[in-house]
Amino acid sequence: MNIELDESGLRFRPLRGVGRIEPGDDLAAILDQAAKESGIELRRGVLVVCQKVISKAEGRLVDLCTIEPSDEARRIAEEDEKDPRHVEIVLRETARVVRRGHRVMICETHHGYVCANAGVDLSNAPGDETAILLPVDCDASAKALLNDLEHRGAREIAIVVTDTFGRPWREGLVDMAVGSAGIEPISDHRGESDLAGRELQVTTMATVDQLAAGAGILMVKDSAIPAVFVEGVVPGGRGATRDMLRNPAEDLFR
Repeated sequence: MNIELDESGLRFRPLRGVGRIEPGDDLAAILDQAAKESGIELRRGVLVVCQKVISKAEGRLVDLCTIEPSDEARRIAEEDEKDPRHVEIVLRETARVVRRGHRVMICETHHGYVCANAGVDLSNAPGDETAILLPVDCDASAKALLNDLEHRGAREIAIVVTDTFGRPWREGLVDMAVGSAGIEPISDHRGESDLAGRELQVTTMATVDQLAAGAGILMVKDSAIPAVFVEGVVPGGRGATRDMLRNPAEDLFR
């Protein structure tokens, strides 16, 4: 199923006034209220939400003071000039260390995502000694938030959960989707024709990543904007972001 757009084009609208999220908070209620106060009707569009507010609401926080680093964590921390407690948490969230170098750990998470530090982040944490982890199941978190918002009156919406990733071969970070619900993550254009009438053979567009990147322009770390509603997208589909993970047998870079 390919994404359907309104003829009027896309409009990215930030949800302001969300405030600080604490473990156990009703995130759907908070986002719903922020949308109302921002003059946004959660209807016929995609709500793009920063992973950190979901992780905070779900209690995916770790107090560094409670962590006893392993010998491996201490060795890596000494070599890379890092906090061994942080490294230990990264290793616990890691299924495979893909590459180390230049004081960077590129890890494959238990979800299957390849990113720096297995998604374990210290920025915008509620305390200097606190680390924020990715949700246990980002797609399930997106689905739960979608259900909660629909119970509050949202209609014809989808959810995209984002995190900031680096990319091989290019400098700079970009927001990418780590979870989604109510939208097909990929628009498959194979079999269609280009403007010259040639049949497309391999064109599959990462729709949820495109929406994440667009919304990410508004959700910079000091903006206090953890959610953006994208109008002009007609949601639909049952796919999940985990469907985007490439089959290792087809991955030329493993």
